Amino acid sequence: MNTIVRLLLVAVFAVSLPACSKKEDETKQVQQAPLVAPTNEDPAAWRAYVSEVVNRNMDGVTNQPFVYLLPAESAEDFQGLYDRQLEKVKSDISRGILPGNMLAYAAASLSSAKCADMVVAAFADAKPDKLKGVKLLFIGKAEDSERVKAAVTPSGVNYVFVETK
Repeated sequence: MNTIVRLLLVAVFAVSLPACSKKEDETKQVQQAPLVAPTNEDPAAWRAYVSEVVNRNMDGVTNQPFVYLLPAESAEDFQGLYDRQLEKVKSDISRGILPGNMLAYAAASLSSAKCADMVVAAFADAKPDKLKGVKLLFIGKAEDSERVKAAVTPSGVNYVFVETK
């Protein structure tokens, strides 16, 4: 009988140890401060920033997001890169995006006007309510947000704006 009681006590003690260490691990985790938009045109810094912003806005998104990061306008062959990305975005929009997905648009610079131009052009022919249930994240300047919002709203997307300062 004593052996059974001892085994039960050991089992209870063994089960409670992982729970204690798990609580300690949770308290040790410190929430990382949000990244600030880079002030230069470093593509790696912008990729890290956009990735962090996208991850912070994933609520309600059930699939891998579609992220369109337009290079800085000073990039070599910018116009060619812009044209190819615009073609890709138009193709994705015309084909349709399933509900639960996210479309994220940003430029790898503090100039978001060209990225806004791309979004507006891509959504010019979008059918009304075709993208219902899709989240659209625009990362850019406040002065570009309203025209992007006006262009994408008829498609039925859930529009989210994050300002770069």
